Amino acid sequence: MTGRLIVLSNRIPTGGPPSGGLVVAIHELLAERGGLWIGSGDDFAETPSESFQPVEGGKGYDKAIFDLTEAEYNEFYLGYANSVLWPLCHHRTDLIALDRQYAEGYARVNARVARMLAQIVEPEDVIWVHDYHFLPLALELRKLGVTARIGLFLHIPFPTLPDIEALPERDDFYYWLAAFDLVGLQTEADVARCLDSYRARPSGEMLFNGRVKFDDRAFEVRSFPIGIDGKTFTETAQKPITHNPVYIRANAKLILGVDRLDYSKGIPHRVRGFGTWLENRSPESPRATFIQITPPSRETVPAYQAIKRELEALVGQINGRYGELDWTPIRLIERGVPRDTLAPLYRLADIALVTPLADGMNLVAKEFVAAQDPEDPGVLILSRSAGAAEQMTEALIVNPHDAEEVGDAIERAFMMPREERQARHAALLQVVRDTDIFDWGTSFLDRLNRVERKSPPAASSGET
Repeated sequence: MTGRLIVLSNRIPTGGPPSGGLVVAIHELLAERGGLWIGSGDDFAETPSESFQPVEGGKGYDKAIFDLTEAEYNEFYLGYANSVLWPLCHHRTDLIALDRQYAEGYARVNARVARMLAQIVEPEDVIWVHDYHFLPLALELRKLGVTARIGLFLHIPFPTLPDIEALPERDDFYYWLAAFDLVGLQTEADVARCLDSYRARPSGEMLFNGRVKFDDRAFEVRSFPIGIDGKTFTETAQKPITHNPVYIRANAKLILGVDRLDYSKGIPHRVRGFGTWLENRSPESPRATFIQITPPSRETVPAYQAIKRELEALVGQINGRYGELDWTPIRLIERGVPRDTLAPLYRLADIALVTPLADGMNLVAKEFVAAQDPEDPGVLILSRSAGAAEQMTEALIVNPHDAEEVGDAIERAFMMPREERQARHAALLQVVRDTDIFDWGTSFLDRLNRVERKSPPAASSGET
């Protein structure tokens, strides 16, 4: 790669050392290759600027931010990105907020960011766009004559064809993606859904080796399963614990769930599954405490307020029915837990319940596996609707909607012989190693750099 690497994401780390697998991976890539990382600022602007504002950079690369007004934040981020595209991609079209102002705000922000990028990008540069906040960005750049390679990685699931049909901007959606050179998705199932959607379009044509032709554009669609920094996470999990962080009986078992509060995570379904296990467990079954760590998310969005009320009521009902004076079956922690505490907690857990209703990948599953003691590992119970299930086939795969199936999986996990747990864990740990976060980033960029660059489309393409 002879040009600069420009990474665009909704937010960027602005203070202290980078933390979290994805942030660290991008930081390492930029530190090695040099470049620029762009994201939105923390404070609202009265009037948004038409140029990026430099901020304190990372080691070996630069950082810059773009402004958002409060209205833009409400329309672009809370509105279209998280109240339209998020439910669309998580197969909850019933929750889509159809508000024209959201779509207009989303389009304006993407057009403005594209104008700013067009001022600084060179033909040999490579632009790597992250996630659903910037789906129209490549098309806007092409209209401005930008010929640089542009790749998109979508961290969330790709919508089905019926989902896309629920989107008022469904015709634009296909032009948005086709303007990228490479669209990276989490799983082969996501790739299949994407190809099926273009196959259904009159002007869509399937080419060889994952390439799609749409009108006058050709682009690639490929799976790049994201992972974690397994080595570092294992080291963190192995650090000695100076105190008991959960205070449960020595002979009791620990079930752990870790998710931000979101309707896609299936947390109430999971709680019902645990309640079913409590109701049906055999006399030989151990007494178990289920700790669900659920930091709040998008608290102003009505759908998130509703699931919070549902979850708290459900936990109260189950604890009231099955709890004892010295035992609270479910502990709901509605705040984040520091990584240095969470990793050893994974290691202590006998079962991880990772049961989303829809998820691009779900890195909690991989973190749990990386944290386990290979000599006496816990058991991963994983939703078939998580992207991770495509790779992590040695987990106990369940239908997250079926409380009895989840309850049966909990019972099976507790009764599982050590030899079987060890064999399953060894296979799952190999998946974690094979999908290392640093290899993921390198493989995406290497593929993007091999894509043949395209000419800018006619300015009218994709306009409605």
